[in-house]
Amino acid sequence: MRVVVCVKQVPNPEIAASQFRVDEQAKTVVPVPGVALVMSPFDEQAVEAALRLRDRGHDVTITVVSMGTESARAVIKHGLAMGADDGVLLVDPAFEGADSYATALALSRAIGKIGGVDLVLAGRQAADWDAGVVGAGIAEMLGWPLVSFARELRVDGRAARVERMLDEGTEIIAAELPAVVTVSNELGAPRAPTLRETMRAGRKPVAVWSVADLGLETGEVGAQGARCMRERLFIPEKRSRCEFVEGGSPREQAANLARRLREAKLV
Repeated sequence: MRVVVCVKQVPNPEIAASQFRVDEQAKTVVPVPGVALVMSPFDEQAVEAALRLRDRGHDVTITVVSMGTESARAVIKHGLAMGADDGVLLVDPAFEGADSYATALALSRAIGKIGGVDLVLAGRQAADWDAGVVGAGIAEMLGWPLVSFARELRVDGRAARVERMLDEGTEIIAAELPAVVTVSNELGAPRAPTLRETMRAGRKPVAVWSVADLGLETGEVGAQGARCMRERLFIPEKRSRCEFVEGGSPREQAANLARRLREAKLV
């Protein structure tokens, strides 16, 4: 069984938000130089889900795929050090500025180029923008079933059996392979790379593909292929005002408070 795990390189989520600034003119977030870039934690759990299939005795080949700059090779190497078999890095200046749609398009074409894929895993959302729609977009473009927010994944024959999170509990869904599954943090902590796998990671193959390698045009990807237009990006202003409610007695204060809340349309 061939499993593809889509991963993304993001600024370390543990870094305080105060380390970033917003460029309102460019409508983008500007990180402070030197900020560490890591694999999105949800994607790391997707790699863990693939590895658990192998732990259960399935004959699994795991390919880690990422789109980004050359620095994204580091997150692929991290996936290889966890135990994945090979990697694919999508690098091309034309990919820059991609939204969720353009990202899903490039990744779906890469999955098609890999060929023979039975299962695609991804994190429930990226830890930077938290959009959570790339996995769904990949499934739509491939024409495969999608199961989201998985907390447990098993494969039985040609079906994926997924326990997924709901607002007030869980449900179990079976999806025929090939399928796309997005993995939630309830899966549990991912394994740390062992020294042996870390040393082996340097010898595992990583293919590098451009826009042309995927059979796409530059106008279909990156900023040119984006479907989402960002109107504005800004840090909300926080305003607070303290108001003391007067009254000659607690009953009168309570009545005045209730009246004030009604006037403010808060109750």
